[in-house]
Amino acid sequence: MIKVLIVDDSAVEMEFLDFMLSSHSDIKVIGKAKDGEEAIQSLAHTKPDVITMDIHMPKMDGYETTKIIMETNPVPIVIVSASSGKEVDKTYKAIQAGALAFVEKPVGFDHPDFDKVKNNLIETVKLMSEVKVVKRRFKPEVETKPSASSANNFKGLMQKDYSIIVIGVSTGGPAVLQELLSKLPKNFSIPIIIVQHIASGFLPGLIDWLSDCTLLNYKVPAQNEVIQQGYVYFAPDDYNIGITNNNSIVLSNDEMENGLRPSVSYLFRSTANTIGEKAIGIIMTGMGKDGAAELKLMRDKGALTIAQDKESSIVFGMPKESIKLDAAQYILPPERIASLLIRLDRNKI
Repeated sequence: MIKVLIVDDSAVEMEFLDFMLSSHSDIKVIGKAKDGEEAIQSLAHTKPDVITMDIHMPKMDGYETTKIIMETNPVPIVIVSASSGKEVDKTYKAIQAGALAFVEKPVGFDHPDFDKVKNNLIETVKLMSEVKVVKRRFKPEVETKPSASSANNFKGLMQKDYSIIVIGVSTGGPAVLQELLSKLPKNFSIPIIIVQHIASGFLPGLIDWLSDCTLLNYKVPAQNEVIQQGYVYFAPDDYNIGITNNNSIVLSNDEMENGLRPSVSYLFRSTANTIGEKAIGIIMTGMGKDGAAELKLMRDKGALTIAQDKESSIVFGMPKESIKLDAAQYILPPERIASLLIRLDRNKI
């Protein structure tokens, strides 16, 4: 039985979350708190497996509460957030403070997305209950660089002039992307295209957050936009993204793959067929198998392929499926992925 503490200042939303979570036989709501202070106090006498955390609350908001919990009494935290302005900004700050994932606020029974939102909430709570969290210490941020020695094992890698990096990531992605991309220098030149499975409306907030805590340039591209060096491109909400032979973006909303749009599979297959051996494919934390078979296709076409390792993955689903297929040449944590990418960009292997 997964024990859940609900933290929300709205009595209506609190009861709605209770109803949705309690509908699953493996989940039990063991407590409720109307603000961050009450949540921290309740941890003294309750031992939840997961906390669902509202962001906008009186006395102590979800970001500050998450930070204190992760410093003192760490518990897997799922942020329950709306996709608007300041709430999105604090959602990503809470992720940086140690929250594992976020889900969109529940919608009413008569909303067409009710079942989808409910199932996503339940699945996320179940997955996060299995993640082991540790105490975090928050110090002033110091710029860190991957150590030179961490790339020594790649001396035998064939030297190529790589023209594109494609990344597929899902549950737990924002924190892992921040960890990876923050290690890349401002002058990193190889263009990057990312498919991040994320609830509609949260992508602009993700880009704003990454822009604040990394040195790279980010864009949501338009149809037929020519890819430029030094940019990171995100697939728009509800559009598959690919690349043409002349290095321009192709967007499509005609098909879903693996029940998803944008789909990692679509991006990886497009890249394999157009860029081939000059591409780098990276699959990272997330549930399911989106992109696994297509990462193997990329490898078969001569591309460099990488999967995130189990130890650093919040959800070892997509990387695990890739490894099963022998799709990944290297299995690495984000810091070592960054180290390898820097050396490839500088052509120093």
